[in-house]
Amino acid sequence: MPVFMVERQFAGQLDVPPETAREVNAINDDAGVRWLSSFLSADKRKTFCLYEADDMDAIRTAAVRAGLPADAIVELSGTVASDGTFTPL
Repeated sequence: MPVFMVERQFAGQLDVPPETAREVNAINDDAGVRWLSSFLSADKRKTFCLYEADDMDAIRTAAVRAGLPADAIVELSGTVASDGTFTPL
């Protein structure tokens, strides 16, 4: 399944209690999206989230339903290690 990076900018500092994460995951499940993990900026106002989904539209649909921004969505092809080794996703 394709993997995507989603960049999100928030007006205030982000706090994600477990019940909110469960609600977001339920919405994602309905849209066919799987949240893998998120990276949070030091000021807690920006996230970079990894998702599996069939396409970008599924991610956009889930984001709208969850009331989350999706400022940029990029499909990823793989990872590059510090030695230059490429590993496809």
